[in-house]
Amino acid sequence: MSSISQTDRVLSVDVGSSSVRAALHDASGAAVGGSEVQLEHEFEQTANGGATTDADGLLDLVARAIDGALSRNAGARILCVAAGTFWHSVLGVDHEGRPTTRILTWADRRAAGAAGRLRESLDEEDVHRRTGAPLHSSYWPAKLLWLKDADPEGFGRAERWLSPADYFYARLFGGPPTVGTSMASATGLYDQNRNRWDAPTLGVLPVDEAQLPDLSDEPRTGLLDEWARRWPALREVPWFQAVGDGACSNVGSGCTGGDRLALMVGTSGAMRVLWKADAVEVPEGPWCYRADRERFVMGGALSDGGNLVGWLRETLRLPHPEETEKLLAQMEPDSHGLTFLPILNGERGPAWADRANGTISGLAMSNTPVEILRAAMEAVAYRFALIAEMLEKASPGEKQVIATGGGLLNSPTWTRIMADALGRPVTLSGVEEASARGATLLALEALGGPAIEEREVPLGETYEPDPERHGIYREALARQRRLYDAVV
Repeated sequence: MSSISQTDRVLSVDVGSSSVRAALHDASGAAVGGSEVQLEHEFEQTANGGATTDADGLLDLVARAIDGALSRNAGARILCVAAGTFWHSVLGVDHEGRPTTRILTWADRRAAGAAGRLRESLDEEDVHRRTGAPLHSSYWPAKLLWLKDADPEGFGRAERWLSPADYFYARLFGGPPTVGTSMASATGLYDQNRNRWDAPTLGVLPVDEAQLPDLSDEPRTGLLDEWARRWPALREVPWFQAVGDGACSNVGSGCTGGDRLALMVGTSGAMRVLWKADAVEVPEGPWCYRADRERFVMGGALSDGGNLVGWLRETLRLPHPEETEKLLAQMEPDSHGLTFLPILNGERGPAWADRANGTISGLAMSNTPVEILRAAMEAVAYRFALIAEMLEKASPGEKQVIATGGGLLNSPTWTRIMADALGRPVTLSGVEEASARGATLLALEALGGPAIEEREVPLGETYEPDPERHGIYREALARQRRLYDAVV
């Protein structure tokens, strides 16, 4: 790092499920104040479970976010570009590299039936042991099998299948599309220990390996002229291959060893542990991908997190968030008489029920909108309690829980609910945008900086669990389990 000065900058690009962000970071990984640009977007949701977005529309947001961040750079040298994007999503492109389909995102569950067909021809336990992913609509195998019948025209014209990040880089740099280890590892088509595409799974799909991007962790350099003219400061700097946003979040919040557990509630939710190892024995239950060639990340995910709270705020016409937070904080635990299954977008964890939908039991005329919201927030916490039990079996040992994501950082009440439901302390991350910081730290490490495990990470307040409330929530969790068994 001797050749890197404190005035040098890393440009981070964070493509999330609800917004695209770009920001400048210094050599310590800290965001430069006033440099962040955030542009919101939404997946197009359909009644049959579709959740897609337009590839070129998303690329335009990325480009505009970069424009904005660079406009706030006071002449400092840009060392590199670090990128993090949402995992699991796929689109087809033709021989000219143009999209033949929309981006099918992780939240698109129309491939649930295709996942069921895959279970008839593949041993799901073997697939999970190799790829770290179950046969589920979230992942590429089911999506590709479904697309062949659902969109035969778009499927037939597709010469390559890419993640959104691969598409962005192909448009920016030209040449054959490539995919980094992290993004490839979360497709459901990647052998985690052999670091290659998984041949047995590919063997039952209507695509072959030649249609997948080339595996490479080499950074891209040399922007095409159109982009080099737009961003002369980025003309020859390295753009590191995108890393999955979940892994970035762990790194940015300092959860880089087996002694810390990242609890993230953003648009969706996840609980993850990240560690360094040469190989992994994927346990039953959790998913397991790679952060990079040296590190694995394992956990459970929820499709409903901040998006559920946002939907309820709008649908129930709740008061301003600050007023709602006060009302939530005044309520006693599980005092509403409701049992809520927070799986409106289907279930990814812990049981992977692809076709599941949300359910509220016990509704009465006396229930208020704020009570329904509180029931939903508690219900999400119960799902995390189940994931925590699963991870304790898969990765034993005492772990400090670090909370990240806007859902928890902006709601002390929800963080307190989490601590009480888990029955263990929850410490807020001191980093507001953990994913962007994580991508930056991984890039700085690749440039010769300190290992991510050596970085000091600021922490915030710790919420201690209340034993009495924990007991109440354990009973409520048992009630939720019974409802789940009856409905799902």
